[in-house]
This record gives sequence, C-alpha cells and structure tokens, in this order.
Amino acid sequence: MNKDNESEIGKLSYTEAVAELEEILRNMQNPNCDIDLLANYTARALVLMKHCKERLTKVDEEVSRCLKELE
Repeated sequence: MNKDNESEIGKLSYTEAVAELEEILRNMQNPNCDIDLLANYTARALVLMKHCKERLTKVDEEVSRCLKELE
C-alpha cells in the first residue's frame, strides 16, 4: 500500500471503516457483482479490517490503562 492510501485509511474513523466494509460485503454478495472487481474488493477489505483491528487494540489498551489507575 502506498503512502497516500495509508494516510487516507488513517483518517477514517472506526465507524466509517466498518460502513465501507459493509458496503464492500453487499457488493460482493450481489449476484451481479463484476468478477473483475473481487480482487480489488478483497484487498480493500483487508486494509480496512487491519485498520479496524488497530483502532480496537488502541482503545482496549487505553481502557485497560484507565482501569489500572482505578486500582
């Protein structure tokens, strides 16, 4: 992935990334889906899933740190 794509993905909120993933899934499930687009859909979905995982991991770490402060 090039730097432009990385910065574009980095600007997406978790909610925006999930919404795009849902749209990709709908497109892929459509019986009229263009077979030539499947590789592109799959690649984009992978990048979005990695972004979501990173966001979730970061939030989990922040919540854990906050909870430790309560102990």
